[in-house]
Amino acid sequence: MKLSKRIVIPLVLLVVAAAAGGGYYLWHQKQAVKGAQETKQGQQGKVLYTCPMHPFIIKDKPGTCPICGMTLVKKIETPQQASTKEMKSIEQVSLSPTQMVMANVATSEAMAMPLNKEIGATGIVQYDQARQAKVTAWVAGRIDRLYVNTVGSYVSKARPVAEVYSPDLVAAQQEYLLALKSREQFKNSPIQAISQGGEGLVSSARQRLKLLGVKDAQIAGLEKAGQPNIRLPIYTPLSGIVIEKIALEGQYVNMGDPLFNIADLSTVWVELEVYENDFPNIRIGQKVDIISHSYPGRTFQGKVAFIYPFLDPKTRTVKVRVDIPNPGLKLKPDMFVNATVKVPLGTSIVVPVSAVMDTGQRQVVWVEVKPGTFEPRNVKAGARSGDNVQILSGLKAGEKVASSGGYLIDSEAQLKGGGGGHQGMPGMKMEVKGAPKPEKPGQKKPSMNMDDMKM
Repeated sequence: MKLSKRIVIPLVLLVVAAAAGGGYYLWHQKQAVKGAQETKQGQQGKVLYTCPMHPFIIKDKPGTCPICGMTLVKKIETPQQASTKEMKSIEQVSLSPTQMVMANVATSEAMAMPLNKEIGATGIVQYDQARQAKVTAWVAGRIDRLYVNTVGSYVSKARPVAEVYSPDLVAAQQEYLLALKSREQFKNSPIQAISQGGEGLVSSARQRLKLLGVKDAQIAGLEKAGQPNIRLPIYTPLSGIVIEKIALEGQYVNMGDPLFNIADLSTVWVELEVYENDFPNIRIGQKVDIISHSYPGRTFQGKVAFIYPFLDPKTRTVKVRVDIPNPGLKLKPDMFVNATVKVPLGTSIVVPVSAVMDTGQRQVVWVEVKPGTFEPRNVKAGARSGDNVQILSGLKAGEKVASSGGYLIDSEAQLKGGGGGHQGMPGMKMEVKGAPKPEKPGQKKPSMNMDDMKM
């Protein structure tokens, strides 16, 4: 039985439309399934790797811990955790008194106090060049006697160090005595030129004696004795230690020949070598503490007297001269010493060095916001002075920080707030605000995939 064209054509169109509708439905279902899979993968997040003992070590590839060498394990970070990671960095950690004792947590108060930056340097003790002198022969002659025969002997400028015989000196003394007699004879002359001429002869003879090294006291003794001294005592220009002996008894010397080198060691120099990145902080008059291994526990104090205007190209240091009193002559020339130059920084906020944790990118302290509750705070640390460090920003005077136990608080905060992993040590379960709550007893645990156990 044949169908008419009016019936066949609509029937074919109906079949084609049904097939097209079914294909569209299947395509839509596939797209929905694909979107659900992508959403599920997005919820699972990317795979990261961390160290069980050091949870702050996080890598995007498998490997070993750079600190302890343990194999890194998987750590799943969801997009929600990734987006709130910065928020978790400011969460608080609460500790009970027992937990604080077990974690060895101690607090210190940030204080505003005068702070000094300490610059360390090494140096060598030197003679004070302003306190050195040479004893020389003022006249040519023979050294008849030496009162100082050894290096290291102490000499005083009030006592002679040698006696010298000089024909020129004897002649000069005789000339002075004759001038004195002439003045007495000519002073009563009615002729003014003659009476004044005698005074001129005495003055000229006296000046010659002084040029030969004769002191006023010796000239007065010559006038009193009325006869010349055969030997002339030689004095040192300053009191100090003989560091070099040149003259020998019986030796003939010429005018200007050195006899002794004298140094006054009551004050010495210390020449410090300060590195070029530190010497801009050095100022004349700053106090310097000097320590010598020869005298453990004793500190010598001096002041910066001079900064040399040139730099040593080999050591990249600048020499700084320090004047130091040397009672008892404890410091010896050429002795090596260690020095600390204190540079005043004014009043600053100061905390213990152990309270600041430096991650390389930022510096953090744990601030006690209320008893037993701590929160991390980003700070900017400045100069260090002994066991204290300067805080330029991030803290106020009076705030309490964890001076010890801060690293344990930080590690536990990352363990609790980092999305699982290591659960901490027994007895050290700390409550971190905002962290996932522990599972209740009897609650069904999610099944573990064996792929998560692969190292």
